[in-house]
Amino acid sequence: MIQRRLRQVSRIVRDQGVRGLGSRALTAAAKRLGPGAEALPVRERDVRAADLGAVKPVVVPPVPADGRLTVNWVTTPPAHGSGGHTTMFRLITHLESLGHTCRLYLYDTFGNRAVDLEPSVRAAFPAFRGTVHDVTDGMADAHAVFATAWMTAYPVFNDPCAGKRFYLVQDYEPWFFPVGGLSTLAANTYRMGFHGFTAGRFLAEKLRDEDGMAADWFDFGCDADRYRLDEGAVRDGIVFYARRKAPRRAYELGALALELFSERHPELWIHVYGEEVGDLGPRFVDHGLVSPDELNRIYNRCFAGLSLSMTNVSLVPHEMLAAGCVPVVNEAAHNRVVLDNEHVRYAAATPHELARALSDVVTTPGFPALAAAASASVAGRSWDAAGHELEKVLRRELSA
Repeated sequence: MIQRRLRQVSRIVRDQGVRGLGSRALTAAAKRLGPGAEALPVRERDVRAADLGAVKPVVVPPVPADGRLTVNWVTTPPAHGSGGHTTMFRLITHLESLGHTCRLYLYDTFGNRAVDLEPSVRAAFPAFRGTVHDVTDGMADAHAVFATAWMTAYPVFNDPCAGKRFYLVQDYEPWFFPVGGLSTLAANTYRMGFHGFTAGRFLAEKLRDEDGMAADWFDFGCDADRYRLDEGAVRDGIVFYARRKAPRRAYELGALALELFSERHPELWIHVYGEEVGDLGPRFVDHGLVSPDELNRIYNRCFAGLSLSMTNVSLVPHEMLAAGCVPVVNEAAHNRVVLDNEHVRYAAATPHELARALSDVVTTPGFPALAAAASASVAGRSWDAAGHELEKVLRRELSA
């Protein structure tokens, strides 16, 4: 562990200079003491090197006679429980099942080496068969090269390797930041000439209309092997997907709605998962980060689930539906376009309206029939469809 930390320090100094090391060391203090210089989630040298006005020729190696493609994926270090990484690996696994080669290139600004991160990557995503590399060492030629988050788009743009550039876009990331430098750096990546492959139709249309970016999209799947309706389940509460560290999930708004709901229904339990949030009251259960199997059991205990998305919708509502738990979601065009399910309940993004919607669900007469219909509404959703769409897009674009 000590040797690993020393390697991190030396890599940060090499990549970002002493100033970068100081910024990393001061991050914790800055968070405690107030506004300070947070370390950038992207290397400054990568931003400086990215001249968006320069015309870069697209070089794509010939596709072999057997049709098997090689795809580079540039990503931040994958973490267990990350929905974005889980979706990415579902797509990768599908391509690998068809005989294509996928390589993983890690983009890390904390000085970690790929060789140190690889064991945790494989533990979290054991189905992945490809190789793991550090993107700062350069990428080998491929037919396709994917950016998977805004900061990874910079090395994908800068690297001289062959391969048509693609962009797996799972949210509109400029919305993650206040209007300013970081939001602009994120928005600039949509002008790099990549071909987008987006989670849901909303993002593809937004990128086309507002950024002039070519884009295709895939429907959200649902892991029916994990999330399902358990016959005879006894429902005694509601559930809230709580992510305080992700402002787009509007934790504060949800917590207030739960307080109002609990006043109306003191007999029901309120289950909270996603992050540990502490003691919210006598009828609250703080589950923290849970496994998919445990989450399915929680969903089957609940009439309704509160899932807030101020940007692109998460995977959570479809999981809830599969288990017969009715999602309550904030009213927004991006949520309606992507979910497109009659069993989702929408409410204005106010504590009282959200609490009222939750109350309406738990007082629905004949709830077992509603739960069965909700579960049946996503029974045909499979992640295989997203994988098939990805391969279709790759075939089309690489033969253009």
